[in-house]
Amino acid sequence: MLAGFLADQRATLVLKCAGITDGLAHRAVEPSTLSLLGLVRHLADVERRWFREILAGQPDATPLFSSPADPDGDFDGATSDPAAVTAAWDAWHAAVDFAERFTAEAPDLDVSAHDAWRGTVSLRWVLIHMIEEYARHNGHADLLRERIDGTTGM
Repeated sequence: MLAGFLADQRATLVLKCAGITDGLAHRAVEPSTLSLLGLVRHLADVERRWFREILAGQPDATPLFSSPADPDGDFDGATSDPAAVTAAWDAWHAAVDFAERFTAEAPDLDVSAHDAWRGTVSLRWVLIHMIEEYARHNGHADLLRERIDGTTGM
């Protein structure tokens, strides 16, 4: 059930971005750097962090779009350059594919790992957190999409 709800949230992000080419990097309102492409980049990094770095214990799975020196790089660096758009979607798809495989192959939802920020977290906790993360950002995506082309209710 949790994997299904998360899949629905991921599909909503894709739907909110569907059919947009140049507008993916369009900013919400100044001074915010929030954009649909920034959300894709941000969520790729979040997926990588929780599923690869924390749960799977892959220390090399560092963020692709942000860093301690540039914590908002996922949003600030989102540009309409076609290569940047492709890189963001490729990273997001790879992160989601890994997360889905990890979840499907886990023996149960009690698989756990230590996170320096949250302490011990289980796969169950990460799935619930990811549903919340996507739901919050899909709300942003609703408003961004409406601002770009007036589309609502997708």
